[in-house]
Amino acid sequence: MEFRNVILETREEVAWITINRPNVMNALNVATFEELGQAMGEIEKASDVLAVVIRGAGEKAFVVGADIEEISKLGLKDSLVYSRRGQGVFNQIERLGKPVVAAINGLALGGGLELALACTLRVMSEGAKLGFPELSLGGIPGLGGTQRLPRLIGKSRALWYMTTGEMMDAAKALEIGLVHKVVSQATLEEECKKLSQILTQKSPLAMRLALQAIHSGMDVSQEDGFILESASMAITSLSNDKKEGISAFFQKRRPKFTGD
Repeated sequence: MEFRNVILETREEVAWITINRPNVMNALNVATFEELGQAMGEIEKASDVLAVVIRGAGEKAFVVGADIEEISKLGLKDSLVYSRRGQGVFNQIERLGKPVVAAINGLALGGGLELALACTLRVMSEGAKLGFPELSLGGIPGLGGTQRLPRLIGKSRALWYMTTGEMMDAAKALEIGLVHKVVSQATLEEECKKLSQILTQKSPLAMRLALQAIHSGMDVSQEDGFILESASMAITSLSNDKKEGISAFFQKRRPKFTGD
């Protein structure tokens, strides 16, 4: 399918998604949400895609947030629909079952930061900045930010950054665990390529089950999480991927996983 606001390309088992609205610093509008959701649907069905990288076009912005011109015209009902649709797309990303890397190549504000939070891993360029400016505009984050941020960095820190709107640089984001790695702007794409190649070498079945156990386990008691973990481990014990992984270990070679 051909997109206008999103570029989707696949290289060596990795899907690269570029939010392609550089004239508005990759701001998210309804059309972009729709295309991003469709792209994730294609990736989910593609057995040859084992990892995903999401980035913004250009070097100034990952995504600066929602398209202000568009959301300024939304009434009560439309705002609710917009929020729920965006949450749904970001849930697609979080629950894809394949690892998704956010390549934060510039400003990630509001909805842009919420997009990054929905990704599995986050790699940030040294000059990029993160923040939630919504309260200064009379709104609140509506694409999952109020729920994902405290789960990732703790309630106390989340309260600070969301209520003050203070911008976060790469060093601070790394310190508090919001991002996993900071690199130079010049090496960001190469570093994300290397990371995605590491991820594609894992068992697709084990990856899916591990991600599911982590995400679903956050929503239940620890004991229920243990049960989910045990069930997932039992599933892998019967898989061809586990047999291949163990054989490769003893034969001192790289495993050839099939996801079965």
